[in-house]
Amino acid sequence: MKKTVMAGLLSALFASSASAFEPFVVKDIRVEGIQRTEAGTVFGYLPVKVGETMTDEKAAQAVKALFATGFFKDVRLEIDNNVLVVVIDERPAIASITFSGMKALDGDQLKKSMRDIGMAESRIFDRALLDSAEKEIKRVYLSRGYYAANVTTTVTPLERNRVGISFTVDEGEIAKIKQINIIGAKAFKESDLLDRFTLRTPGWMTWYTKNDQYSKQKLSGDIETLRSFYLDNGYLEFELESSQVSISPDKRDIYITISIKEDAKYTVSGIKLAGNLLLPEAELKKLVTITAGETYSRQKLNDSTKAISERLGNEGYAFANVNVAPELDHEKHSAAFIIFIDPGRRVYVRQVNVVGNTHTRDEVIRREVRQMEASWYDGTKINRSKSRVDKLGYFEEVAVETPPVPGSTDQVDFNVKVKEKPTGSVTLGAGFASSEGLILSGSIQQDNIFGSGKSIAVQVNTSKSNSVLSLSYTNPYYTIDGVSRGFDVYQRKTDTGKLSSLAAYGVSSFGGGVRYGVPLSEEDGVSFGLAADSSKIDLTAFSPLIYQNYVAQNGSEFSTIRASAGFGQDSVDSRIYPTKGRIQRVGLETTVPGGTGALKYARANYQYQVFYPLSRIFTLMLNGEASVASGYGGKEMPFWLNYYAGGIGSVRGFENGTLGPFDAATGEYLGGTRRLVGNAEVLFPMPGMGTDKSLRLSAFLDAGQIWGKSQSIALGDLRFSTGLAFTWSSPMGPLKFSLARALKKETNDKVQLFQFQLGSVF
Repeated sequence: MKKTVMAGLLSALFASSASAFEPFVVKDIRVEGIQRTEAGTVFGYLPVKVGETMTDEKAAQAVKALFATGFFKDVRLEIDNNVLVVVIDERPAIASITFSGMKALDGDQLKKSMRDIGMAESRIFDRALLDSAEKEIKRVYLSRGYYAANVTTTVTPLERNRVGISFTVDEGEIAKIKQINIIGAKAFKESDLLDRFTLRTPGWMTWYTKNDQYSKQKLSGDIETLRSFYLDNGYLEFELESSQVSISPDKRDIYITISIKEDAKYTVSGIKLAGNLLLPEAELKKLVTITAGETYSRQKLNDSTKAISERLGNEGYAFANVNVAPELDHEKHSAAFIIFIDPGRRVYVRQVNVVGNTHTRDEVIRREVRQMEASWYDGTKINRSKSRVDKLGYFEEVAVETPPVPGSTDQVDFNVKVKEKPTGSVTLGAGFASSEGLILSGSIQQDNIFGSGKSIAVQVNTSKSNSVLSLSYTNPYYTIDGVSRGFDVYQRKTDTGKLSSLAAYGVSSFGGGVRYGVPLSEEDGVSFGLAADSSKIDLTAFSPLIYQNYVAQNGSEFSTIRASAGFGQDSVDSRIYPTKGRIQRVGLETTVPGGTGALKYARANYQYQVFYPLSRIFTLMLNGEASVASGYGGKEMPFWLNYYAGGIGSVRGFENGTLGPFDAATGEYLGGTRRLVGNAEVLFPMPGMGTDKSLRLSAFLDAGQIWGKSQSIALGDLRFSTGLAFTWSSPMGPLKFSLARALKKETNDKVQLFQFQLGSVF
């Protein structure tokens, strides 16, 4: 006969003196009701084994333990002639989780989020988790702006005590910002203030930026931008009274209302320095950019205190405190400021640590560090070290930290943290021209071979008129002092006869050389090189008469030795994303006695490029290049070494090489011996992307021209173009696009509207 235990079990739980059944010796244990769970799993949770005595206390322990597993929704213990019978009712397992109607979200990513709350395939089904799962899906949709999203859950029983869970989503339409209002703005137009916001009403780029979708984080940023704008324009007592966000009944339109109080505009009545100045007061006052009589600007005041802190940091006072105390005159709406200076203790750097480099060797980074271990902390050297490591071009991000050494008051560590990026590239270039059609070129380059900092590059050009195969190798630290050495080997073939725009001739050249670079300072260096070249000229019956005369007088095969020298200056803050600094280059190349043939020529060029930060996001780039070439010793300049302009790298908006002299008889372009190019470009991030360095737009103005030997240089001959350019460091590699329009052109000029360059990294 069977006897259930549950009535006695409840008595054992709530009244310890009660007894549900007489203790008995367990003759056997039987498990009933299991479908997926192994019997051994159940036995493992029982506090009694065959041959042992079963009591009501042990029965209570057994039921608690089995319920605690979460595998079962009902557990009973029964007795059948001293046989303990465990009767269980298993919870179903989740066989599948599916989504339907979902377009805006990734189902796989959503499954990962649901796994964190305990709901996943093969896990035990708990109906209480369904509410949590629905809330998680709605939360994700709300974060994307889908305020009308509705989730319906269906649980379908399956064989072997399993269930299938289906989430049906009615996404609705994404809510857009319908209106943003600023209440209380009197000193400035509301439209001017809203232009500074990231959030905005739908516009021509908001489909990409998503800035017309409400975000609490973006709104907080916009409010801080608004506060900073007022504080930088004299409104010292500016207040944000409230900010409200409401949504329309149909959950499609969002309204944002910001209430502010401008108060009065303040001027600066005086600036004083106090505390332990440490340095001459006159020197520190030069660092203060705000003066008496000016409109108050929090930005200028912060810049002043930062400059003083950095100046003290250059003397080893890494933890200097520079604070400002205002004295307000509410009647006159003026403010006097006292800048208190506490330099603290002078500290030195205990050790330099490099973190994050898995491919690049430590020594490659450390040799760019200018802050030495066991020397006084120097803020200038810290910043210069960061800039030099960044300019290597091997890292996506470079950050420096100077944490204090635990237990010490006068020591810090200098940590250089880097995030590596692929330094090898396979690059494809392409352009369209009416003369050549599609032009393709390619190169393979590795700037950081085996993490050594050495670079190697192979270039291949496969355009209709040119084929180039070249190999270059550079060791930037041939000596420990930073002297670089490189080698170049090349083979080039040019056949301009396949082009309709350039004068017809062919050149086959091969050669190689060695070059050295010697640093003069942190920013300046000189270079020297020596190369040998062998060239053969091929003309056709369609070649210009001046080319045929040159070959008749000088021959068609030449072996030359070229010497080169140059000076370079580079102070830009980053190779990848420069915002300030300048680049200056001077180069000279000339033939030297030796070889065969009669080539005697010299070429000189000069480039000056500067980056000016116009604001936090806008940078102005100005570039100027001038080149001149001439034969000497009574010899003419070789025509195949003429300069050309037009196209990418010079004057966008014109076809490659189509500026300057041309043959009147054939209308073909000849190039020239003098070249002048200028570029002005305003660089800025993609709207809505903040300061993301992977995307950059620019508006440019290009100018340039080529002159022949017999022509006088006249600025009135310059050609101009303007347009927009886009650069994206995409996962596939760098992509560059430009759309240009010629502003000034002559009848014989050939324009080129669109250019692009694409590549992939490895």
